[in-house]
Amino acid sequence: MSALDWPALCRLGLTQMRLKPAEFWALTPAELQLMAGTGGPARLGKADLGVLMARFPDAVDDLEKEPKDD
Repeated sequence: MSALDWPALCRLGLTQMRLKPAEFWALTPAELQLMAGTGGPARLGKADLGVLMARFPDAVDDLEKEPKDD
């Protein structure tokens, strides 16, 4: 069974946000909640950024291949 409250999501998208049915069903629940301002990703903290930077470092070769704005 889904943990999502589909009747509430349908009311939100179709009634309150006035989305057309095709627009509503094309969205994921996360996209719908983000559009409604009721959800979204948590902020990335400094510690989390450090973990990402250590896990995915910028390679010197990648930096040299970037186009330069002259």
